[in-house]
Amino acid sequence: MSCSSVHIRYGTTEDAEAVCDLAGQLAQSFPFSKARFHDSYAAVLSTDDACLLIAADSDGVLGYLLGVKHRTFYANGPVAWVEEILVRAEARGRGIGRALMQALERWAAQRNCALSALATRRAAPFYLALGYEESATYLRKVLPTRELP
Repeated sequence: MSCSSVHIRYGTTEDAEAVCDLAGQLAQSFPFSKARFHDSYAAVLSTDDACLLIAADSDGVLGYLLGVKHRTFYANGPVAWVEEILVRAEARGRGIGRALMQALERWAAQRNCALSALATRRAAPFYLALGYEESATYLRKVLPTRELP
């Protein structure tokens, strides 16, 4: 999978630090924790229900997408949910986000997902251009967290 010298591939343990740096840029609602990131990163790589995609060129990692597959009743089966997607600011406008989303959609289709969905604050025009449509209002409740040991 490529996008003019940019390749989309599955994430590996070797990508952890680069993804950690990008994820730190994405985090706005919560203070970013590298320790928790590394715990989550290992868990993501160890499950078939998660999809970590990396966009990279010869200079390194330009972006990533984290998606998950989960079962639903309403869609009569599994659904793919895009949890996170980020492309470095200097690499935007080159089709990398589109390529990451298309790769996630292929991953989801191979796992018989009925649809792909996500929540966004600022990028609705981007997703609408990819064929996504508004479907619901996203609500959340922040729960108390445990302290790290």
